[in-house]
Amino acid sequence: MGSEEETKKKNEVFDAEAASLFVKELRGTFASGKTKSYGWRVSQLKSLMKMLNEREPDIVDALRQDLDKPELESSIYEVALLKTTIKSALKELKHWMTPEKAKTSITTFPSSAEIVPEPFGVVLIISPWNYPFLLSLDPVVGAIAAGNALVLKPSEVAPASSSLLAKLVGEYMDLSSIRVVEGAVAETSALLDQKWDKICYTGNSRVARIVMAAAAKHLTPVLLELGGKSPVVFDSGINLKVACRRMIMGKWGCNNGQACISPDHIITTKDYAPKLLESLKNELENFYGKNPLESKDLSRIVNSNHFARLSKLLDDDKVSGKIVHGGERDKNKLRIAPTLLLDVPRDSLIMSEEIFGPLLPILTVDKIEDSFDIINSGTKPLAAYLFTNNKKLKQQFVETVSAGGLVINDTAVHLAVHSLPFGGVQESGMGAYHGKFSFDVFSHKKAVLSRGFIGDVPVRYPPYTKGKLRLLKVLISGSLLGIIRALLGWSKA
Repeated sequence: MGSEEETKKKNEVFDAEAASLFVKELRGTFASGKTKSYGWRVSQLKSLMKMLNEREPDIVDALRQDLDKPELESSIYEVALLKTTIKSALKELKHWMTPEKAKTSITTFPSSAEIVPEPFGVVLIISPWNYPFLLSLDPVVGAIAAGNALVLKPSEVAPASSSLLAKLVGEYMDLSSIRVVEGAVAETSALLDQKWDKICYTGNSRVARIVMAAAAKHLTPVLLELGGKSPVVFDSGINLKVACRRMIMGKWGCNNGQACISPDHIITTKDYAPKLLESLKNELENFYGKNPLESKDLSRIVNSNHFARLSKLLDDDKVSGKIVHGGERDKNKLRIAPTLLLDVPRDSLIMSEEIFGPLLPILTVDKIEDSFDIINSGTKPLAAYLFTNNKKLKQQFVETVSAGGLVINDTAVHLAVHSLPFGGVQESGMGAYHGKFSFDVFSHKKAVLSRGFIGDVPVRYPPYTKGKLRLLKVLISGSLLGIIRALLGWSKA
C-alpha cells in the first residue's frame, strides 16, 4: 500500500496551480497564529533535533549515495553542526522573541518605544546539493524560530538526500506549517511564480538572478547565499605544515572542494611558492595516500555534468601544462584527484569562474601585499583567507579586502561560529544568517511607539505662529536648553 501511495505521489504534477494551493494552505495556518506561539516554535525545533538523533544513519547513507561523502564529514558538517544550531535556538529563543526596549526623545515625551520581532509570514527556502541537509535545515531552523510557515525545495541534483528530506519532514514536522516540494526546474519555477513573504536561496549567481527577478515581481525580500572565488593568501614566516593542513581541510576536506566557502585559489610570493608547493604535496599524500582516486576520505564529483565542467577547466590550453600535482581522473567513478596548478594565467577559464571542485591554482606575486590588489580586482568573494604572523599585514588584509567573511590562519571554520553572521556581499550574496542572525533575517523588526493622553503639546496644532515655529524647531532638535530659551522668547526662528 505504501509503495502505491509513493507511485501516486511521483505521478502527481506540481504546477503553478498546485503551488498556489500550497501557499494558500500555509497562509491559512499562518493567519491562525499557530506558528507565532513560543510553544509551536519549540516543539518544531525539538522535532528537528529528534529527527537528527534518530535518523543520522539514514542521512549519512543518503549523502554516501549522492556524493560518496565520508561518514565523518556527513556526521560532523551536516548533522552535528545542525544540532548545535538547534540547541542554540532552543536556549536563546525566548530572549530573541522578547521585544527590545528603545529610547525615545523629548519630541514624543511622555512615551515608550520598543522593537517587536514578528515573522514575515510564509517563506520559501531553496537549498543546494553540496550540503543538502545542513544548507536546507539551517535556514529552516531560523525560519521556524522566527515563527514562519515555510516551503523547502531541496536540490534535485542530490536525489537521495532530497527524497529523504521530504520523507523525514513528513514524519517529524507539522505539515500544516512546513512542507517539502521535490522536483527540478519546472517545480522550482512553479514555486517562484507565487507570492512569498521571504525567499532564501543558496546556490550560484546565475540562478540567484532568476530568483531575484521572480521576487521583484512581488517586492519580496530575498536572502541570497552564493559563492565566488575565495582566495587564500600565504605569507612567509608561518608554521607552514599547520597552515597547509588547515588549508587542505578547508578545500578537499569540505566535500572535495564542492563548497561555497572552499578555497578557490592560492596567492603567494614567487620566492615562497616552491616551499609552499612542496609542503602541500607532502600533506596531501599524508591525508589521501599515493593514489587519492581510491581514498575513502574524499567525496566524489556530484554528477557527470560537473565532472565534464571541471575537466574542461583542466583541459584548457592555457592551464593544461601548469599541473604540478595530481590531475588524475576517473570518469566512470566521477573522481578527480586533488590537483595543484602553478602560475596559471589570470585570463584562463579556471580563473574566470568559481571552481567548486578539487582543483587549486596557485598565483604568484612579487610582494605579498600585491595579493590584495588581485583580490580586489575581481568580484567580492564569500570568504577570503590569510596565513600570516605579521600583525600589520593582517590589519591591512582586514581593512583592504571586502568579502562575506575573513579568516586569519585557518579556512572555512568561521561557518561554525554562530555569533558571527554568515553571508556574502554583492556577487557572493546578500543578507546573512546563523545563530541570532538567522532569527533576525526571517523576522520583521516592527517599531512600536506608545503614548498616553497627558502631555499634549498645543504648539503642534494650527493655527501656526512664529512662536510655535520656534518651539517646534527646538523640540525636534531635542535640546532641553533650547526649549527653555524658546519658552522665554530668547531663541530666534
